[in-house]
Amino acid sequence: PREEVAYVTCTYRSTGIDQPDFLATVDLNPRSCHYGQVIHRLPVPNLKDELHCAGWAPACGCSDSGAAAKRTKLVLPGLISSRIYVVDVGSQCRAPRICKMIEPVDVFWKCNKGYLAVTHALPNGDILIANMGDPAGNGKGGFVVLDGETFELKGNWESECEAPPTGHDFWFKARHNVLVSSAGVVLKVAGRGFSPDDFKRGVFGRRLNVWNLSCRSLTQCFDLGEDSLPLSVRFLHSPEAAEGYVGCALSGAIFRFYKPCEANNWAVEEVIRIPAKDVSGWIMAKMPAFIADLIISPDDRFLFVANWLHGDVRQYELGRNCKPRLVGQVFVGGSILRGGPVTVCRDEELKGQPEPLVVKCKRVYGGPAVLQLSLDGKRLYVTNSFCSAWDRQFYPSLVR
Repeated sequence: PREEVAYVTCTYRSTGIDQPDFLATVDLNPRSCHYGQVIHRLPVPNLKDELHCAGWAPACGCSDSGAAAKRTKLVLPGLISSRIYVVDVGSQCRAPRICKMIEPVDVFWKCNKGYLAVTHALPNGDILIANMGDPAGNGKGGFVVLDGETFELKGNWESECEAPPTGHDFWFKARHNVLVSSAGVVLKVAGRGFSPDDFKRGVFGRRLNVWNLSCRSLTQCFDLGEDSLPLSVRFLHSPEAAEGYVGCALSGAIFRFYKPCEANNWAVEEVIRIPAKDVSGWIMAKMPAFIADLIISPDDRFLFVANWLHGDVRQYELGRNCKPRLVGQVFVGGSILRGGPVTVCRDEELKGQPEPLVVKCKRVYGGPAVLQLSLDGKRLYVTNSFCSAWDRQFYPSLVR
């Protein structure tokens, strides 16, 4: 059935407003008089958590499609605070409530981890949360595990000696006994904002990691380039498919990772590269394509890409020749809009700078960051905030 509500994490961090973050419930029923409006706000009890990536608990089922599953619990990790909230959305879907909270000190002491990012439920029912650093904010990848029934913190998923330098996103394929994870940033530095000098200081991760899912061991690592910053990882939905895609935020490249026929190891190849734009009035002379998120349609036919800095959402058709083809593009904000502070001097793709987006007489600021596609593949939902420090730097009007 068509979705009737959406849950959106909203943060006040870096806005100067001293209020806790909240989970917004948005009415998505087109027959409702409140369609497209926030109908409920659930504030968390602490300040400056920076709610970032929400994830479903295992009650929703662990299949890639999750189509008919009952979704009753939502896990909200704090990117900056390292606190974890579990929200009951099953009792009252239009007015959810917090049912459990795990404090940062427990994550620090039990796991020696912090700065929590992406959440997914594992095939065994446990909940896996990727982390980006250690308690001090230094780069440290890996995962923490919650019990799928009690939501108690169980500890680390991987052994201490196999934690990658950085981490952010992950996805897995149970039938191929594999988990693939991406890199992230060193939040101790990048959490204050973006600097071109950070390329040479090892602040941005560059690895794609392949894990043995059952043994929890790191089996392969791919270096995707000095300027890559691989963030979003997506497998094809078909349970048999040994193939997926990872988007690199700072290089504008998308790599396909796959398992060759009758091979034990995995391989990667670059299949898309969105060209940078020569600009003036910006922090650098070239503005890279910033791939903040990827999502694949339920039928594995289309790949959607959020290009946060340029401002466009792209639709690629995934063909049999493994080379995605651009078939759709729409601008929903961005940094290169006509009339803004940035002038595009040279553009390999566009003939002119896009017009600002206005919805219901209101200007939309920011750029496309996180995507969610309806289960029937007909509606794409887009949020426009990446993280508070980078929002404040690149999109101050969004923060205001």
